Amino acid sequence: MHAPVPIPTDHLQFAMPPAHESVADERRYRKERLAGALRVFGRLGYEDGVSGHITARDPEYTDCFWVNPFGVPFQHVTSGDLVLANAEGQVVEGRYHVNQAAFTVHAQVHAARPDVVAVAHCHSVYGRALSTLRELLDPITQEACAFYEDHALYDDYSGVAVDADEGRRIASALGPRKAVILRNHGLLTVGDSVDAAAWWFISMERCCQVQLSARAAGRPTLIDHKQAVATRDQLGGDLVAWINYQPLWRAVSSTGPDLLS
Repeated sequence: MHAPVPIPTDHLQFAMPPAHESVADERRYRKERLAGALRVFGRLGYEDGVSGHITARDPEYTDCFWVNPFGVPFQHVTSGDLVLANAEGQVVEGRYHVNQAAFTVHAQVHAARPDVVAVAHCHSVYGRALSTLRELLDPITQEACAFYEDHALYDDYSGVAVDADEGRRIASALGPRKAVILRNHGLLTVGDSVDAAAWWFISMERCCQVQLSARAAGRPTLIDHKQAVATRDQLGGDLVAWINYQPLWRAVSSTGPDLLS
């Protein structure tokens, strides 16, 4: 009996980010992904009252950003609910208000990082817990290595961020990295797509949980610098984040038919 013949790899399905034929098509895609990411965050329990936002840069009006509507539950957000606001936080499209405190930070990060399409920040439990310790993620797991030397600590807390100066200081602390831990506040992640920014937030939150749990149980063993860098180079890119996020997108988009309305 002969062994089965392998199927050529070019016949196998493998999801990759789509190419867009028009600005309108890319805008629709970003809005759908943004609404989906918010629903994923809602399912994961990242919502805390009216705190927490994900923003996505408009592909045409690049100094304007789509954001979740103030006061609408994450798991109820549809693509049509999203609000477009300019860099000053003024609504230019949509029927809802914007949380000015959160949007101020996002707008400054977008301004400082023209390569960034999306910014995610929520008051998740483990991210907030780790942020009180004034420390970074340690390279103790494969997933944590994706953030190795690619995230920062914003070591300040001055209450609710409501002014542009605070946003600029956070953007400066972030620098060219994918994430920043905001002391006594939580996590903020960025990406070249909504999917990437969302995945980095989800992964970072889980890494915070693992680090806190491991430390409570004993003394975690660190992955050495060389291996941590090599693992980051393999797993730390935005394309890898986009790919990792696709099962979450498929799950949320298949169970919420009103998502794209």
